[in-house]
Amino acid sequence: MYELLRKNLLRKITLTEEEWEKIVEKTEFIKLKKNQFLQIQDCNCKYEAFVLKGLFKVFIANENGSESVFSFVFDEEWICDIESYYHQKPSRFNVKALVDSELLVISKANKAQLFKEIPQLLQFHIFLVENTTINIQQRLIDVLNKTTKQRYLDFVNKYPHNTHKINNKNLSSYLGVSHEFLSKIKKTF
Repeated sequence: MYELLRKNLLRKITLTEEEWEKIVEKTEFIKLKKNQFLQIQDCNCKYEAFVLKGLFKVFIANENGSESVFSFVFDEEWICDIESYYHQKPSRFNVKALVDSELLVISKANKAQLFKEIPQLLQFHIFLVENTTINIQQRLIDVLNKTTKQRYLDFVNKYPHNTHKINNKNLSSYLGVSHEFLSKIKKTF
């Protein structure tokens, strides 16, 4: 299970066996069942998580009881509310498992210790933050400039093996349209 994490890290940095063992010691394996929360809105984010296997939605629970889906997180991707994790502010969103999932998590204290012991992990962290920023910028540009149909097609093309795992309610919330409108878009394909 840890090999997926190792492969993910080695895409951008090199590690000795001793450094790798330190990482394994500081991370924790957890399982979440479908509909369990990794993060609850208005609570402090305890972990940065690497998804070994699973599917998560990142969303805001609105005052009227509706949900606004911000993103989905798939296998071999990272999840973290950076502001809450690093500044210990209440999280602005929920992270919920849509399927039974397996993750490796690391606490802020353990990650800070690893940054001291393995400085190149800071390089990897910068890489993750850069990618997150780019993805958020792209999502905002898409929302402002593309039609729902274009955004749906982009999503399907970006996640061809995962789109079928997301129900219409969650996908329509992510796209910012009604369930009925999404059904109409899907019928054209």
